[in-house]
Amino acid sequence: MVFLFPTTGTVIGFLTICLGISWVYLAVRKRRIIKLREKFFERNGGFMLQKELLGMDKSTNQTQIFSAEELKKATENFHESRILGQGGQGTVYKGILSNNRIVAIKKAKIMDTGQVEEFINELVVLSQINHRNVVKLLGCCLETEVPLLVYEFVINGTLFDHIHVQHNSLVLPWETRLKVATESANAFSYLHSAASIPIIHRDIKSANILLDDNYAAKIADFGTSRLIPMDQKQITTLVRGTLGYLDPEYFRTSHLTEKSDVYSFGVVLLELLTGKTALSFRRPESERHLVTNFESAIQENRLLEILDQQILTSENIEQLKEVADLAMRCVKIRGEERPTMKDVAAELEDLRSLGTNNAPKSHHHKHIVGSTNNDQPWTV
Repeated sequence: MVFLFPTTGTVIGFLTICLGISWVYLAVRKRRIIKLREKFFERNGGFMLQKELLGMDKSTNQTQIFSAEELKKATENFHESRILGQGGQGTVYKGILSNNRIVAIKKAKIMDTGQVEEFINELVVLSQINHRNVVKLLGCCLETEVPLLVYEFVINGTLFDHIHVQHNSLVLPWETRLKVATESANAFSYLHSAASIPIIHRDIKSANILLDDNYAAKIADFGTSRLIPMDQKQITTLVRGTLGYLDPEYFRTSHLTEKSDVYSFGVVLLELLTGKTALSFRRPESERHLVTNFESAIQENRLLEILDQQILTSENIEQLKEVADLAMRCVKIRGEERPTMKDVAAELEDLRSLGTNNAPKSHHHKHIVGSTNNDQPWTV
């Protein structure tokens, strides 16, 4: 039997053909991936984002572009064990980048056009903010099936959890609550008055205030925020927000102003004072809405009863009354009767600096105990 061995030329020719086929396959595959990423980029608002960022100051916009592979690796392919929280816009995962930096990665849900606009809006808004009490946007990835936003990781969760979640055994003391309120107010005052373009958050609530390892406040979730042109005091828009925190005047007129944020922040102050959620259908109907429940307590001289007994002491009672008075002015039915966020921040700063034992007796205080408010409480 004669065995025919392939010649060197035949082997080389065969390998060349195999290499050629592999090269063609890889080239076609690469083109498909590129086209798919381009498709995702367009669908996820990439061109919309480019248009928005075109006129922005490049020195303040340092948003990093992450690859899909990098963020998959950072989250173990978005494993459920990495989930930090879930909401209407998507899911937030804990990620660890290649440089060992821990980050929070928001992965949007499959979105329609309106939701894409919200997601891009959050990116545009956050890219213009540089404040120590606002969660920092690090970057984004738009080449995936759904867009991804990358933020600094804030370790201590939400203010809502610390006040309301039963399994949280550590009671947030009043001094810390006042600190968080003051820092949050300063951040919102910055958004309204000191940002390059005024920003209305539009969804202020305790769940959107994060706490870092030193219990410093970090404002989050700017998906529904709005930039306000310098020559306008208000804008007309579809009503967005969270029941229990929603400004009744905005709800009624669709006119969004900075005072809409003030109302929502007033509700957060009431949460800090009472330990109660803004809205609960588990409570009796008369106590369902925290604002109206608190108003009733004030009118009936029951302020001390409605305050969170875990934080109430003989040393801080005057300070608590001052903050209660401020909160009630923030939730006035008419926006023009509410203080500005700048004024709110200043009052809280004064209360903190004066200390518990020297809390001032404000001239507004007479409106708290035994007061009668002609404004009718509004409920959703």
